[in-house]
Amino acid sequence: MSEQQTTQRPEHAQGGTYTVPGQEYVRDQNYLSTRITRDGADGYPVEPGRYRLVAARACPWANRSIIVRRLLGLEDVLSIGMPGPTHDERSWTFDLDPGGRDPVLGIERLQEAFFARDPEFPRGITVPAIVDTRDGAVVTNDFGQITHDLSTEWTEHHRDGAPTLWPADADERAEMESVMRRVFTEVNNGVYRCGFAGSQEAYESAYERLFTALDWLEDRLSTRRFLMGEAVTEADVRLFTTLVRFDAVYHGHFKCNRNKLTEMPVLWAYARDLFQLPGFGDTVDFEQIKQHYYVVHTDINPTQIVPVGPDLSGWLTPHGRESFGGDPWGDGTAPGPVRTEERVTAGHNPLVPR
Repeated sequence: MSEQQTTQRPEHAQGGTYTVPGQEYVRDQNYLSTRITRDGADGYPVEPGRYRLVAARACPWANRSIIVRRLLGLEDVLSIGMPGPTHDERSWTFDLDPGGRDPVLGIERLQEAFFARDPEFPRGITVPAIVDTRDGAVVTNDFGQITHDLSTEWTEHHRDGAPTLWPADADERAEMESVMRRVFTEVNNGVYRCGFAGSQEAYESAYERLFTALDWLEDRLSTRRFLMGEAVTEADVRLFTTLVRFDAVYHGHFKCNRNKLTEMPVLWAYARDLFQLPGFGDTVDFEQIKQHYYVVHTDINPTQIVPVGPDLSGWLTPHGRESFGGDPWGDGTAPGPVRTEERVTAGHNPLVPR
């Protein structure tokens, strides 16, 4: 990002600032774009055991990487660190780990890994991030590129039967990338434009765009089981992490309240279908999600009171999407059970009762 852009959006250099009075919300998309690839072109070759994925369950962008890692079966080659759901203006912290330190990286704050890369790192400290355990420095926090590369650069280490999340056919890929662009701008980021709008006008514009896109998705998914057809792709992963947070957070906290997800019959059935697939719902911690948004965003929830609801039992009800045919895993298979050490806390998810 240029110096001029930084001057225009000073909040991008101020941790904990989300809403700017009188302005629409603009996401800082200036990420560390270094890639981990087969050929190591950026200086970071794919190596089992070398890197650590830091991904908070509370964050939708990080949740994507947790899902993809699990679907592809990369647990043995890419370890994972999970910060707690809340953070201050400085950084995500490892407050869920013994002693408040990540057991592999030995740090209390993710910020330490960013400063190991750049002692004067000027941006927000975001998840997901991949850290090189050799020097403790962040390699990348580019969430879109991270999941793409896990699918395309780490193939030698995928589990047998891993699904193909990125189509090989060029035309299918082009269509999927077009769908994902609209999902990102209008839905994934659209809920944030509503929640962090600095004026009534900005909010109403964002609200209209969001629900226009959700109506489009409702129509698209009325004729196919998944966004690209009969099998799960990266596009579904990207949409799911917003939908699964919609009623718990975005409907109330972000004022995305034309209707709830449960009141959109096609999207609600689609979301339940994904939730009930191994690798999707079993990565979701609703309590951490609510704690993150309602506690961290003090500019829009100064009391930091976390709501008790909503009722989550509906996520396990039949969805009927099997009638479209096909197989969610394409030519592959479902991932196995969640590893004990990576299970969601009992009671934080209807799949894991108390």
